[in-house]
Amino acid sequence: MLTRIVKMVFQPAETENFLALFNRKKEHIRGFDGCEYLELYRDQNDPTTFFTYSQWVDENALETYRHSGLFRETWKHTKPKFSERAQAWSVDKLVSLP
Repeated sequence: MLTRIVKMVFQPAETENFLALFNRKKEHIRGFDGCEYLELYRDQNDPTTFFTYSQWVDENALETYRHSGLFRETWKHTKPKFSERAQAWSVDKLVSLP
């Protein structure tokens, strides 16, 4: 299992547009082969900062998604809304306490 965390900071006028786009695409992303889990977070102190948290069966599944038409189309409409470059991390879970 691979967890992907992406931090995105948007232009203030674009946050609602991003949320609308995410709401249109979220089921498609979550339904993509290899995606096991998807969440969107918003920073409590900065309403322009968002994080996606997704889990993938493996790195190959994530890379397949990143090269898909779904990703390219979504990213094409997301990237111009940024106020700074997105940051992404692929991490392994070491501890989980339910």
